[in-house]
Parts: sequence; structure tokens; C-alpha cells
Amino acid sequence: QVQLVESGGGLVQPGGSLELSCAASGFTFSSSAMNWYRQAPGKERELVAAISTGGFYTSYLDSVKGRFTISRDNSKDTLYLQMNSLKPEDTAVYYCMCVRFDSWGQGTQVIVSS
Repeated sequence: QVQLVESGGGLVQPGGSLELSCAASGFTFSSSAMNWYRQAPGKERELVAAISTGGFYTSYLDSVKGRFTISRDNSKDTLYLQMNSLKPEDTAVYYCMCVRFDSWGQGTQVIVSS
């Protein structure tokens, strides 16, 4: 079955960087567009970034444009989210999502705080 396992979250100071990874298995990774979502405490889950199957097309939530970069390595079945210039408002649980099968990972916590 589809499995998505996120990693790379943690505590970081404002202005810092983190790279999240999502290891995929159980399906042909290159056949699915992939998304990163996040959910902050007391807020609805929101789409942060999306990437096409080949990685040529990407889109971002306005508040992260210029700071976050989504990418994928289809040879490694892995999705990435590079997050720079982090702000306290980026604090959330981050989830990767397989569009083709509507499957989600368990999430990884990101806390931006001094």
C-alpha cells in the first residue's frame, strides 16, 4: 500500500532553515503529483507547495513564496521541502500528500521559536 514517511522537522530559530523529506513507497512515485501541506494549532490544514510528476511545475502558498522550495528525486522516491528564512508563523505539522492516491504521511513537526 502507499506509504509516505516525513522527516526533518524540529525546532529552529527565526531566520533559520530546515529541509523536510518524504520517503514514498508502495506506488510508482514518478506517476503522481505531490503536495506539502501544513496544519498549525487551531487552524485548518493548508496547501503549502505542489509539484508535478516530473518536477517541472511547482506552485506555492503566497506566504512562503521565495522562502520555500519544493523538489523531488524520482530516482530516490523522495519529496523535499527546503524551508529558508523561517518565521514563527511557519510553526505547524507538515504533511506530504500523494495526489494520485489521496494518501498522506503521518506528519513532521516544525517549530520556529527563539
